[in-house]
Order: sequence, then C-alpha cells, then structure tokens
Amino acid sequence: MHNVVISGTGLYTPANSISNEELVQSFNTYVAQFNADNADAIARGEVEALTESSAAFIEKASGIKSRFVMDKEGILDPQRMAPRLPERSNDEWSVLCQMAIGAAEQALQRAGKTAADIDGVIVACSNLQRAYPAIAIEVQEALGIQGFGFDMNVACSSATFGIQTAANSIQLGHARAILMVNPEVCTGHLNFRDRDSHFIFGDAATAVIIERADLATSKYQFDIVSTKLLTKFSNNIRNNFGFLNRAAEEGIGAKDKLFVQEGRKVFKEVCPMVAELIGEHLQENQLNVSDVKRFWLHQANLSMNHLIVKKLLGRDATEQEAPVILDTYANTSSAGSVISFHKNQDDLPAGSLAVLSSFGAGYSIGSVILRKR
Repeated sequence: MHNVVISGTGLYTPANSISNEELVQSFNTYVAQFNADNADAIARGEVEALTESSAAFIEKASGIKSRFVMDKEGILDPQRMAPRLPERSNDEWSVLCQMAIGAAEQALQRAGKTAADIDGVIVACSNLQRAYPAIAIEVQEALGIQGFGFDMNVACSSATFGIQTAANSIQLGHARAILMVNPEVCTGHLNFRDRDSHFIFGDAATAVIIERADLATSKYQFDIVSTKLLTKFSNNIRNNFGFLNRAAEEGIGAKDKLFVQEGRKVFKEVCPMVAELIGEHLQENQLNVSDVKRFWLHQANLSMNHLIVKKLLGRDATEQEAPVILDTYANTSSAGSVISFHKNQDDLPAGSLAVLSSFGAGYSIGSVILRKR
C-alpha cells in the first residue's frame, strides 16, 4: 500500500463575469415583458404574475455578488436567457475538454509533473455534455497522457468522490499519479427565468494531481490522511434532463429538465448531515475538530457554510478558517470546494490539518482530511 498526496491544483476561470446587477436587469426585463404579455390572464387569475428580483435579494439569500460564465451575451439576452455555446465539430476539443486542459496544465505545473508522469484521468463533474466517448479520454488525448480515463458524476460532490477514487487506485499500485478534473458549465442547466434560482451558478474548472507520496517533489503537497463518503437519496435537488427525454415528448421543455431544488429543505437537511459526517470522520482518525486549521467547503450558499462550521467548532469561523470564493464565483458545483482549496492553501504552515468537503444532490457528501507537508 502506497501513501498518497495531493501535489498540485489548478483552476480555469472563464473570461466573462456577470454581476448581480447585470443579471437582475435582464431578469426584470423578462418579468416586465411576461407580465405585459399575460396581463389579461393575470387579471382573470389564470396566470400568476412574476415577481422582480434584486441584487440585494440575491446577496442576502446566497452571499453571491457575481459569477464567471462561458457565455455572457446569451444569458443576459431577455429573449434567450441561456448561454450560447455553438456545437463544435468532432475534430475540435469539446468545451469541457478545453476547460479541463486549462485547469490541468496549471495543476501539472504546480505538481512539477508532465503528461508522462500521469497514468490516469478522471473527469468528475455534475454536468457531462455527452454520454460517450468519455470526456476524460478526450482530455487524456489532448494532454498526451498514456493509461486510462473515465467520467464520473456525483453532482456537487464529484470532486471529493473523485479524489477518493484516485487515491484508492494509487494506494493499490494501479497508478503512480492521476489527474482528476472538474469542468463545470453550470449555467447550461440553470433556469435563468426562475427567480429563486436564476443567480445560483457560475462556470469554472478545477484540477487536482493525486500521486504516490514517494514520487512527489512539489512544494504544494498535502498528505491524504483519510477520505469518507456518504450518499442518501433525496429529490430535493434534481435535474431530469437525459437521453430518454426524446422518448417522452410530453416532458420536453418542462422546468424539471433544468436544475430544480427545494432550497429550504436542502438547507435544513444537509447542514447537520455534513457537520455530523466531518465530525465523525475526524473522530475516527483520532483527530479533534479544534486541530483543523482550515475548512475548504462546497461553495453553494454562505449561510450553509457558516452553519456547518459553527456546528463543528461551536462558534463562528473566521474567514481564514473557512475561506469563501462564492461571492465572486457563485456555485460552481464540484469545482467550488477545490477553488477554495486552490486559492487558500499556500499560507498554511507545514503540519497544518485541513478538511476538504463537498455536498449536494443525491444527497451526497464527501470529506477529505489533509495535512500539509
């Protein structure tokens, strides 16, 4: 059995950003037009009038101030309200592959590795743009990596599940190092006409190099002390889009073919589950919560993160203890906790204990205990 480390992380950030104010202007233009077009039906009580949004409402509800996106123009067009990402030919790298490469190259550089050092690629994300060939095999080809590649999807928990999957393979000697990438075009499955969720998501990609400790040479190493995963079925976060939709014409275009959630139920049910899992995970490894110097949590909702850490510590966490990138990136699904990790790790002294955790649809929760080398 080999000891395993994370030796490098990478981040791809799209060039375009949308502020709350820009998003609200587009949404409210759509609302005004909808209410005008349906004025008579609204007056008769046959159609419910839509309510405007506001930047203050968005920030209070989520902590989000802006988000990076792969396409800005299509999202802000009140007649479209969806990203415009034209199909590419089969001879071009896909959008997810392009994003993954951007993050992977940075992770490889930080790890001090080349494609020749990597034996496998895992693409772990919540939104795969096609069924096959696997995006991971495409990324493998684009980077010139020998070995194997496969895709996996555990929604917002995909990164932590991917880290455990990679670590297991390396521990057993099946690979020296694995590239795990999380390309997320979350805006593609977001209903920008829904007031309760039109502001939630942004786009980004992250990458993590997981490798044998005895082969690692970078100055960015973290021992993977332990991993713990949990799933529990729930319909409170769901997306019913899939290849069988064409076999059921009555559902085509329905709202449930995009992201839908029961936000209050998710908040009430997930927060205690996450805090309990992390607490149990630390206890199982004879570690105290008070010894954890940093929590890199899934970046979905600021209040959720505050509550989870408060349940663990028994007090409010400082920004250093639980850093936030949600305000500028919004929810980037599986990439969120890794973005926080990538941007807030270099200041930790050697020996520091930390927890990387993600949680979301499924329900699914992943906890990774790390110690900086």
